[in-house]
Amino acid sequence: MEPEFWHERWHENRIGFHQSEVNRFLLRHFARLASVASGPVFVPLCGKSRDMAWLREQGREVLGVELSPLAIEAFYKEAGWVPTRQGREEFLEYQGGGVTILLGNYFQLTPALVGPISAVYDRAALIALPPDTRKAYAAHMAEITSAGTPVLLIAPFSLKDPQSGPPFAVSSDEVRGLFSGHFTVEVLECERETAARNPSLAEQGLEWREETVYLLTRR
Repeated sequence: MEPEFWHERWHENRIGFHQSEVNRFLLRHFARLASVASGPVFVPLCGKSRDMAWLREQGREVLGVELSPLAIEAFYKEAGWVPTRQGREEFLEYQGGGVTILLGNYFQLTPALVGPISAVYDRAALIALPPDTRKAYAAHMAEITSAGTPVLLIAPFSLKDPQSGPPFAVSSDEVRGLFSGHFTVEVLECERETAARNPSLAEQGLEWREETVYLLTRR
């Protein structure tokens, strides 16, 4: 996706991908991210996710990266924090309430810029990217993380057109293909819904939908 696509989505408030509540899978599996105490939890393509404020409430520093200034400003406003702003290499850095968000392109992040991070939380980044960009995303994640870094990844999958998104459907086979070169891949949970039990799936033309939670660990 070109940056203009996301700027337009935020400008028009077409942000159906945003969750107003803390993600249930993060609540269930946060302990898998809490084993390393030093360094922030990194949240790529963070938007204005409520999950960042929740992570901060657990005593963790948070580092996000986001393309849209509207998303970043909305996050701090909704959290009730007034951020400072300063230039930092190719990015504009917002900082407030123990949450730092870099305004800019994820692919321009460097290990020196992010520093040592304790963990990664990805609920909406991988699935926001079209198939031809996901391989570069995974490779860059390996570049900016160090051995032992855990990544909590949440990815939905259904039989809809794989080009239809975002969010895109990402299968377990694809996750393993993308990450297994640099990460161990463990499935923590897979939750399946059917159209019979969730009418909104039928409205989307889906018979079923799975959400799988993975724990990736950098080798």
